[in-house]
Amino acid sequence: MSERKTVEEFNGIYLDLSKQPGKVKFAEAGLAWRPAGGAGGENFALDGQQFTQCQWSRGARGYEVKILLRDSGLIQLDGFEAEEFDRVVKIFRLFYGLNLEHKDHALKGWNWGKGEFGKAELAFSVQNRPAFEIPYSEVSNTNLAGKNEVAVEFSLPAGGNETGTNGHMGGARTKGRKSGAGKDQLVEMRFYIPGTATKRENDDDGEDKSMDGSEGEEQHNAANLFYETLMDKAEIGEVAGDTFATFLEVLHLTPRGRFGIDMYEASFRLRGKTYDYKIPYDNIKKFMLLPKPDDLHTLITIGLDPPLRQGQTRYPFLVMQFKREEEVTIELNMTKELLEGKYKGKLNARYEQPQHTVVAQVFRGLSGKKIVQPSKEFVSHHQQSGVKCSIKANEGHLYCLDKSFMFVPKPATYIPFDNISVIVMSRVGGAVSASRTFDITVTMKNGAGETLFSNINREEQKPLEDFFQTKGLRTKNEMMDDSSALIAAALKDADMASSDEEVVAARADRGSADEDEESVDEDFKTDSESDVAEEYDSAHESSGSGSDAEMADGDAGRDSDPPELAERPKKKAKTSK
Repeated sequence: MSERKTVEEFNGIYLDLSKQPGKVKFAEAGLAWRPAGGAGGENFALDGQQFTQCQWSRGARGYEVKILLRDSGLIQLDGFEAEEFDRVVKIFRLFYGLNLEHKDHALKGWNWGKGEFGKAELAFSVQNRPAFEIPYSEVSNTNLAGKNEVAVEFSLPAGGNETGTNGHMGGARTKGRKSGAGKDQLVEMRFYIPGTATKRENDDDGEDKSMDGSEGEEQHNAANLFYETLMDKAEIGEVAGDTFATFLEVLHLTPRGRFGIDMYEASFRLRGKTYDYKIPYDNIKKFMLLPKPDDLHTLITIGLDPPLRQGQTRYPFLVMQFKREEEVTIELNMTKELLEGKYKGKLNARYEQPQHTVVAQVFRGLSGKKIVQPSKEFVSHHQQSGVKCSIKANEGHLYCLDKSFMFVPKPATYIPFDNISVIVMSRVGGAVSASRTFDITVTMKNGAGETLFSNINREEQKPLEDFFQTKGLRTKNEMMDDSSALIAAALKDADMASSDEEVVAARADRGSADEDEESVDEDFKTDSESDVAEEYDSAHESSGSGSDAEMADGDAGRDSDPPELAERPKKKAKTSK
């Protein structure tokens, strides 16, 4: 750079882990990035006055330049060649007055190190070298997973094709953009943090020192301090803005537990004993108000996309349960100007109604989502909106909505009518249980599987059939075939029973003849047995079984040998003399 150029260009540079490379231009006014060859993505520009610090390190596709910004954001430019280091150093020194810091990463592969909270990212260092960094913009939630364990959840892309180059905020300042760059992405990381640590104040650059507990007066549990610091840095929780409304200890059936609900302008927060969640209103896809058939409770079901996660478990629906008669009085923590401006006609300053009604109205006013209720065209046999049934071993209630089915609480299952191919009603089980209950199998279009709702009360068959017909759903009733099959089986059993009775009667009529035949077989042995047999026959006039006669005859034959038994003692008597 003998002559100072006004613009410096580099090709093959990836912005914030974008899928496609582009061209980056550096000028005194700032930098600009454009995807190469119209490969998708949007142009990106940044004012040079926002630059506060720059670093050079090894990246995923070569060498990376990381630029830290005044608003606690950062920009990553990956794909530089090693030979371009000196050129980049001069650019930042001449254009922006910054020294390009050369950082070497730890390559030992150790999983034990030190967590350091910087201005824009969390760095995990091994032997004073960074092993990896986590930008705060990529952290969607954090929870205390145990006494000494902290779980960190990363943002999911708002859309399948969105990367770091899309969105009006651009790059690292839009949550989930970086993680959307690859086919596979890291969604959760857990840190084991034992011992105690000292809470330190931020320095002039807004950075916290390492949390090793080496200095300071008041000691805190290290895991709790790590969790609280990350909550603050990643803007999770109350720091996200003023709380408009708070509902305490709301019972959730899915996920199970009691959570406090804090309502903010753009999101709401669930506060539990173990898990905390911050959920943007944009993630709400469905909002349903479902009266429970017990006449005591009302369910609020919220469909989320992306779903809520607890470790490896995903919850696409939140199911809350409220007592129907429990009323609350609440005043919204909102200025009069905001209430009469942005939320005019959507929210009231004060509510004094049943709790489920207040929660539903506040959610609707803040999120703008429509409240869906059960269809008025369906009323069960017991004059309720839901039908009791089971999915596998899980009992719950099936609700018929205007455009879909909804089963709650677990597993919460949503089935739009447009995706249904056929509904089959059948009877499964023995004759007793089959007469009282029946099953419904909902088969989806395009081979998307099927869902079985079992153990439905037989009294609900007619209301359900009428509703299916009203909505134009294709149905098949296999219970008629089952009924005819049961009748045929019953008739067959009756015929078999009658034939068995005839055989038994025939055998009873010729029973004496059978006994005579057996007696003939026994009488041929000796002539002396006939007298004994007559004696037994006179004692038992009833026609006993052949086996009894045989035993009697056999005993009689053994008793009819007196000559031999009588001669032996006589001989003994002679010899004794």
